[in-house]
Order: sequence, then structure tokens, then C-alpha cells
Amino acid sequence: MRGLAKFVMTGRKQAFLAVLLLGLVPLANLLNPVIVGLVLLRKGTREAAYVLAWAILPIGAWAMAGDPVPLIMLIGISGLAYLLRETESWEFTLLAAIVIVVCVEFYHRLQPAVLDAVFLQFDAYLAVNSVQDFQPEQFREVVTSFIGAVYMFLAIVLLMLARWMQAALYHPGGFQKEFHGIRIERKVALLLLGLMLLANFGVLLPASWVLYLILPLMFSGLALIHAVVAWKKLSTMWLTALYAFLMVPVVAQLLVLLALIDSWYNFRARFKSAV
Repeated sequence: MRGLAKFVMTGRKQAFLAVLLLGLVPLANLLNPVIVGLVLLRKGTREAAYVLAWAILPIGAWAMAGDPVPLIMLIGISGLAYLLRETESWEFTLLAAIVIVVCVEFYHRLQPAVLDAVFLQFDAYLAVNSVQDFQPEQFREVVTSFIGAVYMFLAIVLLMLARWMQAALYHPGGFQKEFHGIRIERKVALLLLGLMLLANFGVLLPASWVLYLILPLMFSGLALIHAVVAWKKLSTMWLTALYAFLMVPVVAQLLVLLALIDSWYNFRARFKSAV
């Protein structure tokens, strides 16, 4: 990845070539948003706009062919990279990701045909297995939000990859320090907690939006675990085990709880003062 970042940052023509070629390859086309994010973070919006224009060509073709994910990532990461560059705040950027993914969900609701293939396959499964007491509308709402949460998680990870590339070239070790410092402040944590409670009871917000609201806290919890492992010089096997079980609901819930507690107690500051 460092070699790709170095090639892209060599010049505008190299960046154009990279997004055009990578954009033609399935899965590898997800690196297009990373490249645009890298250029935006380092060189600003004007230079990134040129790269974005070339990146849209192959990714737009994929969207027309039925795969909108790279295009969604491109638009989302470009916006998040701009906010991160301007604010230098991961907390603000993570909150902005919620707004972006809500917009994506509204788009899916206004254009239900985008997800029709998913629901048609599930309808066929139900017809074969004769599932009772099934509520199609509720299922569609949950699946739409789940897909949105996957988009949000992937966009944040790819943005972090772009930030890591930038640090690897121009500030070695800088991303680790920045990532370890990701923390949700107390007022923001209270806001997220309040919104989660409202969503959980179906008041004002759909219950499925809890998936969006927990992600900033989950990344904050992950950052804290990484910081503790680094400060205590623990084996990286702890992190390997954590990521191996990350999709287990109880592990994600513990990370969210840890982030909420950290918003009050600021474990990082306590660790630093104890050293």
C-alpha cells in the first residue's frame, strides 16, 4: 500500500493512471476512493477534484452495471476526507459519517429498486421454507439499515487507510498516534446514547438506526484498546483475538460500553499521568 501511495503522489498523471486501472478491477476498485481521499488529505480539494473526475469514469460504469458500492464509497470518502482535512477531528468526521449514511438510506428508500434483488432472493427463501409471522416491511427496514451500516463501516476503514498512507509517506508513525487518540467527548456520547434510547423504543428514529449510532463509539473503543496494547507493550495477539470476534454482538457491545465509560473517565489521560 505504501508503494501505491508513493506512486500516486508522484504526480497527477500517475494518480489518473492508478484510478483508471484499479477502477476496472472488481474489489480493487474500492481503492479508488482511498486514492482520492489520500490526494484530498494531502493536496486539497482542487487537486483531488481532477483525480475524482477520472476516478468516476470506471466506477460510474460499475454503478451502471449494477454495483453502486464503489461509487457510494467514492462520494462518501471524498466528503469525509474533506471534513477530516478541515477539522482535523476524527470525532467530528465519525459523526458526519452518520449523516452521510442516513442520506444513503433515504436514497435506498426513495429508489427501492436498488435493493430489490436482495429482497427477491429472500422472498424465494421464505416461499420454500414457509416462514410464519414474517413482516416484510420491518425486514426491509432492518436490512436497508444493516447495508447502510456496512457502507459506513467500510467508508471509515477506507478513510483510515488513506490517512495511514498519508502518514506513511510524510509523517511516519503519525497515524498510530492519531488513531490512538480517537475519543468521543462526554456531551457527544450523551447525545449518541440519548438517540440510541429513542431509536430503541421507536421514538422519532427507526430502531434500526442504532446500527449507525453505535459505530463512532465502537471505533472509539477500538482506538482505546489499541492504545492500551501499545502503552503496555502487550502482544499483538490481543488485537488479533479482538478482531476475530469483532462481529460477535457482545464484543461490539462491550466496545461501545468501554467508549461510553472512556468519555467520562478519559483512560488515556489517566494512563499518561500514571507513567
